[in-house]
Amino acid sequence: MLSHKLDRIDLRILAKLQKNGRMSKVDLADAVALSPSPCLARVSRLERCGYISGYNARVNMKLLGQTATIFTRVTLSNHYVQTFANFEKKISTIDEVIEVHRLSGDYDYLLKFVTRDTDHYQSLMDDILEGDLGIEKYSACVVLKSPVEKSYYPIDKLFTLEASEAGTEALKNELIKIGAYSRP
Repeated sequence: MLSHKLDRIDLRILAKLQKNGRMSKVDLADAVALSPSPCLARVSRLERCGYISGYNARVNMKLLGQTATIFTRVTLSNHYVQTFANFEKKISTIDEVIEVHRLSGDYDYLLKFVTRDTDHYQSLMDDILEGDLGIEKYSACVVLKSPVEKSYYPIDKLFTLEASEAGTEALKNELIKIGAYSRP
């Protein structure tokens, strides 16, 4: 996996693809003001370098049926490195846990569960507590409504051109190697 800084075109490609991963390469090239061949070369390079980690479909869960989304704050009984590693390893095997965040402050973790209902959630928590994961306490918040859910990051607001232009020369050299760029 190669590693380098990105230029503004790369950032625009990432921003467009995360909103529509099925966008045709021609439409993507138009959207970022490139011809299709260099655009495709950049996408391939972004994939090889790990900036694009995959493509997937967003499923409309509401059409499948009713579910419960529950955020659970967890505090572990001790703060040994092995306790954290054991907790993370075991909790990652539970399919209904779709996000795990390690926190600072009063709680050690924030977990996001998606379950059939609250009974299903409580059954999972009972199993987790019996599994000796080192949990001292937990508290749950049931989501009543999710008026805003975004599946993309505001790349243009998070990463500035100045921060990414430092690696532009390395990017050009990589594109030259694969024949997608020629020096002026």
